[in-house]
Amino acid sequence: MSATTPPRAWIALHAAVFLFGSAGLFAKGLPLSAEALVFGRTAIAAAALWLWLRWRPEAGRFRGLSLLAGPLLAVHWLSFFVAIQVSSVAIGLMGYASYPLFAALLAALGGERPKRADWVCAGAVTLGLVVLVPHWRFGDSTLIGLAWGVLSGFSFALLASINRRISRSSGPVRLAMAQNAIAAFCLMPFVDGVMPSGATQWLWLIALGVVWTALAHTLFIACLRHVPPQTAAVVASLEPVYGISLAALLFAEVPGVREWIGGALIIGVTAWTTLRRPSGA
Repeated sequence: MSATTPPRAWIALHAAVFLFGSAGLFAKGLPLSAEALVFGRTAIAAAALWLWLRWRPEAGRFRGLSLLAGPLLAVHWLSFFVAIQVSSVAIGLMGYASYPLFAALLAALGGERPKRADWVCAGAVTLGLVVLVPHWRFGDSTLIGLAWGVLSGFSFALLASINRRISRSSGPVRLAMAQNAIAAFCLMPFVDGVMPSGATQWLWLIALGVVWTALAHTLFIACLRHVPPQTAAVVASLEPVYGISLAALLFAEVPGVREWIGGALIIGVTAWTTLRRPSGA
């Protein structure tokens, strides 16, 4: 952990990662399409954040880059839920864990010099993804799910890079509200009309929108004021730990040998890189 990073930023980052990691369970637990799930969560999140801002106004100004971040948020969450629905929670989360690879590449393209540990983490993530695929043929559910997961990781790396640029001059709640509202607007034409059928399902969808989306997204944007995107990417790679553990407990989705090996590569190097941060690696 960097000596200049406030402890509350690390707490916010890890809380957001836990919520993001467990959000994938809704793709299995709620009988809705990925489009309906993401539309519901972003629309509810935007409404909840708007009400919060009415109660506690936030300083800052709207940045035009939010218009690009909104569609990216929609792509990220849609591809993440599709990955889980066509394969498993483990495959979707591990595909998303390609995020550090893209974060390092974007940092290099932006003129920054990623640390050696960032490239080691990115390389291990790539190898772990290769190990996960049992059959490299078109139509394999694991390969399809992993491809959607990788798209989720790539779009999230772009989103984090944009939010890093604009979070210093815009309030995190205002940014999260604008991005969720734009994401919901983008998804509206693709919703199939199937929404929750009972009170329990509606309560879970509201929880997904308020806690797992509005709160998690706001926490993540807020921590980016103090935590570099590459470092946030490393911590975010711990999402599979939370998501896979909960999926095994709730849905009996126990990972196979390939998932264990690939996951060990991804999660192991993530933990190693995180532990090296305090020494200035």
